[in-house]
Amino acid sequence: MTNDTMITVQQTARPDGFPTPGHFAFVESRIPSPGPGTALVENLLWSVDPYHREAMDDDALWTLDSPMEGRTLGRVLDSRDPSLRPGDLVLHRKGWRTHALVARDEVRPVPDLGPGVPPAAHLSILGGTGLSAYVGLTRIARLQPGEDLFVSAAAGGVGTAAGRIARLLGAGRLVGSTGSARKVAYLTEEIGFDAAFDHHEGPVAELLAKAAPDGLDAVLDGVGGDHLEASIASLREYGRIAWVGAVAQYHSLSTPPPAPRNLFDLVEKSIRLEGFLVRNHMDAQEELYDLVVPHLRSGALSPDVTEVRGFAHIVDAFLGMLRGENLGKMLVTAA
Repeated sequence: MTNDTMITVQQTARPDGFPTPGHFAFVESRIPSPGPGTALVENLLWSVDPYHREAMDDDALWTLDSPMEGRTLGRVLDSRDPSLRPGDLVLHRKGWRTHALVARDEVRPVPDLGPGVPPAAHLSILGGTGLSAYVGLTRIARLQPGEDLFVSAAAGGVGTAAGRIARLLGAGRLVGSTGSARKVAYLTEEIGFDAAFDHHEGPVAELLAKAAPDGLDAVLDGVGGDHLEASIASLREYGRIAWVGAVAQYHSLSTPPPAPRNLFDLVEKSIRLEGFLVRNHMDAQEELYDLVVPHLRSGALSPDVTEVRGFAHIVDAFLGMLRGENLGKMLVTAA
């Protein structure tokens, strides 16, 4: 790669099951020059997310042999838009590439939030990941101080953000599920979960009932399947479930896991189950800043991230995230 070369990652085939490096190609081309009303951005920090796996199966989301998209933080190199100045840091969705041409309505300036707020925070607890957790807890599950909460996939990006935010909101008993003993320890020793369990250790319904013997008031579920069924079983009357993802079926869309067998309990216990897309709640961004930023500045809270160094390893980072190798948000740094 020379100084005038950019690299994009393109998906070359639809996976059948778990994706492999062979489903991607690194494609070199010349760095483009900005035209009127656009700017050239050098990307510095990339987010790889669970929803990218779902996008791999959808022609409307990711077109084969075309640059892929993703949340990214970059620096403006050259601009023909006076509102985007060289040196400005911006957030945009033209990720999975070293450089991108962007228009003003495709970027959001990185706000200056003062010392203690590292760039990684804008793609983790202050980014779409943290906003998903915040919206799920406050607008969908409507968590109140003292209420007991279960978070599935709790050691991932959304899960760790949910644990941090739930504590700031005054949650009561906080329970999480994850995939290894190392992650269980991280949740209880670093994040502040009262209890956590490795979902490989037995039926999830039994593990959750043991971790929350008195029941639950609210759930933030990113797994579906047996985790959703266990959540319904453990919720008290008038419980709420915010459903943010379905990791359990991302690699098997042709044969998804069976639906919870206890769905009628939603009726019997007056439980509310609601799915949501964070893009419909972007107006909550300032609320998230107001809650979290003071704790970042004070050092009482720090982003939970796993960083992989080097754009050349972005596919490895993505596949590692799908295998659960990350603690917190999986990010790729330019160097």
